[in-house]
Amino acid sequence: QVQLAESGGGLVQAGGSLRLSCEASGRAFTTYPMGWFRQAPGKEREFVGAINWSGSNTDYADDVKGRFTISREAAKNTVYLQMTSLKPEDTAVYYCVADLGPVVAGTWPRYWGQGTQVTVSS
Repeated sequence: QVQLAESGGGLVQAGGSLRLSCEASGRAFTTYPMGWFRQAPGKEREFVGAINWSGSNTDYADDVKGRFTISREAAKNTVYLQMTSLKPEDTAVYYCVADLGPVVAGTWPRYWGQGTQVTVSS
């Protein structure tokens, strides 16, 4: 069983930066692929990005590529989402996820955090 707890959300102006953290508890954290999804008001939940178990490979949705970076720190059981050049359309609840297999767009990962709100003002 894996439990995920996000932090770091908040209000930021367009063009600003924010870093989200996701602390995982449970066994074998370092073997789980992890990632981030988000859900904006009135929209479906969507894939943001993912990182493999070793941290050697990442994948991003097209609309965040080049602006967002995912990393993981095994010693702290933590995954990060560094967001830069934020836009109002990035406003959403951001969810940390983990799964037994690769985290990719179009899937529904097994484990989810409670979510953290990110609001980007124009």
